[in-house]
Amino acid sequence: MAEPVPLPVPLLHEDRLDYTPIQRSVPLARRRAARLVAEWGQPGLAGDVALVVSELMTNALLHGSVRGRLIRVHVTLGHRTLRVEVSDPRGERPPRPRPAGGDAADQFGRGLLLVEAVAARWGWEPRTVGKTVYAEWDIPAPEPVRASVNT
Repeated sequence: MAEPVPLPVPLLHEDRLDYTPIQRSVPLARRRAARLVAEWGQPGLAGDVALVVSELMTNALLHGSVRGRLIRVHVTLGHRTLRVEVSDPRGERPPRPRPAGGDAADQFGRGLLLVEAVAARWGWEPRTVGKTVYAEWDIPAPEPVRASVNT
């Protein structure tokens, strides 16, 4: 007898928006994601989400964009996880964090180190066309409501 397959847990909130691969899209995506996360009841994560969206969008713009193709930002909030995904059309260039050097001229390449520092985990997944880079945060379980006793 086969084991029953558990049903997927539905998301509490989800937002998906495609952006034109231009510099102006980075602050638009950053502000939108931070606002949504705060509205979804996680204002303490809004700043970290804004930073991660900014870094991942910038990477997608610099290393993953192709003329005529959009960059997608997908933000989801489940019961226990907040996830930010940025998808771009270039899958042949997987993301790699670069070690921070002391050279002031080497000002680029530290974005994934920032993502790693503020998110619980991050990674990337290939797509049929392109790749998705994601970051996740764990959401603590809500405290049980205790009945008050009036005497």
